[in-house]
Amino acid sequence: MADDPWAALAESFIGGAYASAKGYVRTVVLHSQLLDHLGAPPGSILDVGGGAGHQSFPLAELGYDVTLLDSSPAMLARADQRRAALPATTQRRVRLIEAEGERAVRAVDGRLFDAVLCHGVLGYLESPEALVDQLCRCAAPGGIVSIMTANARAAAVRPALERRFADALAAFDSRFEVGVLGVPGRADTVEELGDILRAGGVDPVAWYGVWLFADWLELSGSPVDPANREELAALAAVELEASRRDPYRQMSRVFHLVGVKGGGSAV
Repeated sequence: MADDPWAALAESFIGGAYASAKGYVRTVVLHSQLLDHLGAPPGSILDVGGGAGHQSFPLAELGYDVTLLDSSPAMLARADQRRAALPATTQRRVRLIEAEGERAVRAVDGRLFDAVLCHGVLGYLESPEALVDQLCRCAAPGGIVSIMTANARAAAVRPALERRFADALAAFDSRFEVGVLGVPGRADTVEELGDILRAGGVDPVAWYGVWLFADWLELSGSPVDPANREELAALAAVELEASRRDPYRQMSRVFHLVGVKGGGSAV
């Protein structure tokens, strides 16, 4: 674990970020967006940098075969714990692999998948090209590639809402910030990632926001109580609608880009 940079962050990430209202919105909104593009189960899913399986395990419960690949032993240990709590039939549909995303093709022995997910990973890399190439190579013809990452065009939102106005001014022309977990991160644009996908034979077909109002509420010090299930569900419904519309999706601090291997480009 000494060489695992995520070991010290696993608890705050899983027990904190995903347990918040914003974490709930992220999971629900991405899940709904994915179902708009996935074929009906059974099908094969590769979740690259999948952490504890918050996004891909619900897909396994629907009948998809899930391979979760992560470089962090600490995250994989949490994924294994969460897998053990699933029904036995679902557990058999989930495989865990320890490997870096940049070596995904070798780690899965060249297997091709109906969908390749990579959510919240690219921002921790110096550049996205090598990992995105692996995502594209792991997708079967007609399969989808799903990427969620930080939106470079909304980088000033967080520091402005935290009243760090000098940082907000600098963020208009910067791709880098220290995120809520205290880890440096980098942002991308839809257009740039779209070009990288095309270079890998994957055509972008749609993009979405992920959270907006939940973010503003949290950053302003008035978050929705995650224990209030009724209000949480109402918030998620609003966020899902906002994620599909301009200008709201453009203001989301993260975006979700979906491409199809060999599909016609719509973005």
